[in-house]
Amino acid sequence: MQELKDLQTQLQQSRWLVACLCAAWCDTCNAYREQFDELAKKHPDKCFAWIDIEDEAHLVDEVEIENFPTLLIQLDHNVEFLGTMLPDTTQLHRLLNSLASELQAGQVKSFKRSSLNQNAPDNWDLRQLILDQQ
Repeated sequence: MQELKDLQTQLQQSRWLVACLCAAWCDTCNAYREQFDELAKKHPDKCFAWIDIEDEAHLVDEVEIENFPTLLIQLDHNVEFLGTMLPDTTQLHRLLNSLASELQAGQVKSFKRSSLNQNAPDNWDLRQLILDQQ
């Protein structure tokens, strides 16, 4: 995970958390990393985080990660999306733009507990878990 203090500062300045939940041993994740970092530059209003599910297991132990890359989009304290995507950021970029448009129109609906999420527990809040770390 990137420097904790930097990540916490970014989270305090953005309503959005876009996290890639990955593993260092995963070749697919490693190949995806550069695209993910490039996409972050296109969305400077959002906090992007790269979280290794083994090194930072305490953050994701409530979520079962079945495939990589698994992506989380969280707006404030609501999980808007948690699931596996193809390792191409085009789909993620479209989803972020769609959610941002819905937010501007006042129409964001949480996808939590839907088929778009991989068992996101009702009370799981990755944003808060990161902010609470010492």
